[in-house]
Order: sequence, then C-alpha cells, then structure tokens
Amino acid sequence: MSFEATASMWGSLLASCRVHKNVEVAEVAARKFFKIEPNNAGNLVLLSNVYAASGRWDDVASARKLLNSSEVKKEKGKNWIEIKDSVNSFMVGERSHPWMGEIYARLDDLLEEMEKSGFRGQVEHDLHDVEDYCKRELLKYHSEKLAFTFGLMCLSWFVPIRIMKNLRICGDCHQFMKVASAVTGREIVVRDNNRFHHFREGVCSCGEFW
Repeated sequence: MSFEATASMWGSLLASCRVHKNVEVAEVAARKFFKIEPNNAGNLVLLSNVYAASGRWDDVASARKLLNSSEVKKEKGKNWIEIKDSVNSFMVGERSHPWMGEIYARLDDLLEEMEKSGFRGQVEHDLHDVEDYCKRELLKYHSEKLAFTFGLMCLSWFVPIRIMKNLRICGDCHQFMKVASAVTGREIVVRDNNRFHHFREGVCSCGEFW
C-alpha cells in the first residue's frame, strides 16, 4: 500500500487469519498490531484464537502465558440488556442475577430445542485443550447467551432483543444467535466492540465476517 496500515487494518487481517487458519500471516499481523497498540490485549487473544483453530495448543498456552505475565490485561466479557428501563448485566457463569435459576433452566431448554435443528456449538472457539464435550460445557453459559435468554423471557414476541457487549462476540455465540433467531422467530441485535450484528431468520447482517 502507499500508506502505513492502521491498527484496525492489522486487526482485520488477524481476524481473517482465524477464519482461514493462516498462522504464518497471523503472527506477522499480531507483531505489527502489538507494535501500534502495545496495551491492547485483543491482539494476543486473536492470535490465541488462530493457534486454537489450528490445534496448536502449545502456542495457545504461550500466548496466554505472555498475556498473564504482561501489564496488558484482558477485559472480562460482559453484556447488557435493557428491560423496562432497567439495565441488566451478565458475565459468563453469572450467578448473582435474581432470575438466574430461571434463566439457566430456560437456556437449557432452548439449547435442547436448538440441537434438534442441528446446533452443536463451535468448539474450536474454546481455547482450552480439553475434550469436545468439556468445551461445549465451557461455552454453554457465555454471557450473551444469558442476556438473550433473559430478553426472551421478559420481552414481548414482537420486540427485538438488543444486547450490548464490551468485547467481540465469539464464533460460538455468533452461531448460537443465528440458530436462536430461526428457532424462536425473534429478531436479535448484538452490538459488540466491533460492529452491529443483526440476526433474523438464521442469518446475520455481518455476512460471517466480523
């Protein structure tokens, strides 16, 4: 290019490497990204995702160790949904919400219904070197799934379910929202830190790239 690439350009390239499992280009993009934004933990997380998608678990562990030992700290994922002028927040494995028991039960029922439609979860998006059934359990109660389920319980059927997220939505939750929009017939909007995702009838507005 006739000009220097920006952090967002390197970040987009790095995210694309996860889709195409291109580790070599991902490492180049990550080095450039980290040089421009040394305090952004997202580049190490994205690089870990690339390693995990390629089954390179030793490299995943090295990236996570570097993240933990550096001053750069990964922000915890959090979601918000507004119900009747009240903002409700959720984190993965949330237990403090007063409706938590009902939310978990409804989500379990929904996942069982979705599995009948072929949804099995995308375990490659979990960064732990464990068996697939363990990964499914770890992915099961991600915060956007909890927020969506609460919206499903509380909002009228014709009202879109709108969720705000402080990080980029993971691939498994993205697939979950697509299938959930088809199974429940609900319109879902997720605003993550990168873009709006508008889910309707099993399709997302992002065209599978985010």
